Amino acid sequence: MPMNTSRRLTLLASAAALAALAAPAAWAQARFPDRPIMLVVPFGPGGVADLTARAVAEHMAKSLGQPVVVENKPSAGSIVASQAVASAKPDGHTLLLVSNGNAVSVGLFKKLPYDTQKDFAPITTLSYFDLGVFVAGNSRWASLKDAVAFAKANPGKLNVGTIAPGSTQHLSAKLFETVAGVDALVVPYKGSPAVLTALRAGEIDIAFEIVAPMVAQVQAGAVKALAVTSDKRNPALPEVPTVAQAGVAGYNVASWNGLAAPAGTPPEVIAILGKAAREALASAAVQERMAKLGVRVQGSTPAELQALLGGEIKRWGEVIRAARIEPE
Repeated sequence: MPMNTSRRLTLLASAAALAALAAPAAWAQARFPDRPIMLVVPFGPGGVADLTARAVAEHMAKSLGQPVVVENKPSAGSIVASQAVASAKPDGHTLLLVSNGNAVSVGLFKKLPYDTQKDFAPITTLSYFDLGVFVAGNSRWASLKDAVAFAKANPGKLNVGTIAPGSTQHLSAKLFETVAGVDALVVPYKGSPAVLTALRAGEIDIAFEIVAPMVAQVQAGAVKALAVTSDKRNPALPEVPTVAQAGVAGYNVASWNGLAAPAGTPPEVIAILGKAAREALASAAVQERMAKLGVRVQGSTPAELQALLGGEIKRWGEVIRAARIEPE
């Protein structure tokens, strides 16, 4: 039966309206990103996390066709940067360099202004970087076994230097006490330069510090690396054993970082960002820059990053409680 003119016009109008509604969404998806992306880094310029973010951002910009601008917002517990991203519009144009610092903060603070596991959409891991156990260049100890033997024979006499309480370095040292079964005195300093000065002056016996800034000191003979803290040897110090290889079985600590967006960011946008980030990590230029810092690049799926974050929150929460650090 022929369709009457009125009904035909009504159907045509409906189809046009639906097309008009669908077009902006399709256009927006096709055009993402349609302006510069801001990558908020919770640490100051020049550190390993900042250098990693900038290397990845530079390559991502080429893939995405828009600048990826790094903005540093350092603060205790990564709170300022994390809050800025958690409250940003979930359209993929504001990202966070998420790290184990976010996991540690859950146990260090009584209340955060966001939910670390619910208010962010994970994208991918970016890199892992090790800590090392260092002694002065003229130390009487040639191996980590020597230091552990001294600590066991002299409870409370091994002085261990780290940066501020609650930092990855500090908590790694506290975890080492537990796993190695020693009673040490962990001495926190204001920053890495102060730790290095104390180590070289003999104020502390050993130090737990990020490998990257210590490589030049090792090469100059000012300090010696007794071990690295992860389960793999570090490419910048290939002759140095892991803590487990040096005799402390079960010890494994690696600092890490990744990318996250505000919760509610569309899955298709997360997919575009993840692809661009993983392409950056696979590039020879980024791998070369990271290798010089002793950083191991490794991408992941969003689910893998979410699982890593949850596991780290649990792990470091247990270390914080064992160390009897009161949440602020």
